[in-house]
Amino acid sequence: MKRKVFKIVYYLFLGFIGLIALFLIFSAFPIPGNFKIMTVLSGSMEPTIKTGSIVVIKPAKEYKIGDIITFGPYSKKKPPITHRIYDIEVVEGKVFYITKGDANNAPDSRKVPKDEVLGKVLFDLPYLGYAVEAAKKPWGFMTIIIVPAVVIIYEEIRKIVKEVKKLKEKRSQNHELS
Repeated sequence: MKRKVFKIVYYLFLGFIGLIALFLIFSAFPIPGNFKIMTVLSGSMEPTIKTGSIVVIKPAKEYKIGDIITFGPYSKKKPPITHRIYDIEVVEGKVFYITKGDANNAPDSRKVPKDEVLGKVLFDLPYLGYAVEAAKKPWGFMTIIIVPAVVIIYEEIRKIVKEVKKLKEKRSQNHELS
């Protein structure tokens, strides 16, 4: 019974690490179809999108009031922002979005030009972003590699020890029979 519980926990843990690794890879490289995976790092969209969530975004031809969009520069120092379109303005033929976080009292002061919009939020996965962000740091990346490696090595050593014990028992039984 104890062994079965260990195996279940072991496979769940490896699956979780694999899932984090996949999200890490997908957030680092472009995905076909222009999908992007981003992490929400602030509470400005609470309760709709929780802090630490992962959002999957995709560019659209048109955005309308009420759409949740991700916009702005995409760099390590300044991550993009995910807010809801509050209003739309057209100035000299250029489209600008006035955005607002659901948890904010007022719309953002800066108007977002259409060409700065990275995409519309298709769906979000709460709290998974914390693990992805941790995996992007050196200690987190090492954990993703070292922990599963140690678990796999431990399991292999255990199997080898078990086989060696079986061989010793077999040899001792053969010596007793001769």
